Amino acid sequence: MAPVPESTGKSPEQLDRLRRRAAFLRELEEARALRDRIAPRRAKVRQIRAAMRRATFHH
Repeated sequence: MAPVPESTGKSPEQLDRLRRRAAFLRELEEARALRDRIAPRRAKVRQIRAAMRRATFHH
């Protein structure tokens, strides 16, 4: 993980929160990748449904 520059003006609490959020998002992505490898058919159905939602979304 790249170090967060201290000159960003963020408090230590905010930096800690950002670090924890980044770790959570990394773990979430790893879990999704694992689930996709275990159940490829479900992953394909989920991708198709997501694409349909994007295609039918109107601003």
